[in-house]
Amino acid sequence: MKFVITSKGDRVSDDLQAKMKNYLTEFKLEWDPEEPDLVISVGGDGTLLEAFHSYIHRLEETAFIGVHTGHLGFYADWMPKEVEKLIIEIARTPFQVVEYPLLEIVIRPEDGEKEDRFLALNECTIKTAEGSVVLDLEIKGEHFETFRGDGLCLSTPSGSTAYNKALGGAIIHPSIEAVQVTEMASINNRVFRTIGSPLILPKHHTCLLKPKNDRSFLFTLDHITRSYTKVKSIECRVAKERVRFARFRPFPFWKRVHESFIADERS
Repeated sequence: MKFVITSKGDRVSDDLQAKMKNYLTEFKLEWDPEEPDLVISVGGDGTLLEAFHSYIHRLEETAFIGVHTGHLGFYADWMPKEVEKLIIEIARTPFQVVEYPLLEIVIRPEDGEKEDRFLALNECTIKTAEGSVVLDLEIKGEHFETFRGDGLCLSTPSGSTAYNKALGGAIIHPSIEAVQVTEMASINNRVFRTIGSPLILPKHHTCLLKPKNDRSFLFTLDHITRSYTKVKSIECRVAKERVRFARFRPFPFWKRVHESFIADERS
């Protein structure tokens, strides 16, 4: 099996990266940064997001696994004290694959130039530095509402525990193929009105956003930020691609939610 290890870049993560690389090559696994079967991320969820985008062209061939050098993360199943056990599991045990849905974003310019297509593991946010974001929102080709406010967050189920949760969005289990649309400080009064609640769209429903004024937009896709002007439309849906995670032991999603957000008062 071919593998590569990415690191957050701090001393603890770099030391673990070197240790794991030495042990796994001793087990006759092949170090291959170009075409790995397994990408091991050492750091935090942000490190794994970077690894995902580095190997986004190999989603059908590459699986990911995370070692967390901080607090327990949603994408990082293993802690540093468990590294030796993980090394043995990787070297001797065929891993199971768990697949999570991704978000597809297509940005189409007004001038008819080539559209940009992106995939997000966590979320995409749409904001502007020029007043309020004003967008017509269509679902399955039908006008649903005109949004006015600070912006919108479109999240995957696995990303629903991140920025989406901070905005009051729902936590969705990753086995559900859906996209969640959550408002940021929408304007609601006698003149302007939005639904005011997060929308959860199944994979066969496309959300189309059409700007109502000539503004520049700031897009964040996971950790990537891009600025666009003269946008004709933004199309959002569940992507046909999926991300593959390597699993060597059960780690239920709701257990992660509990350990991350709820203090366990039981003795």
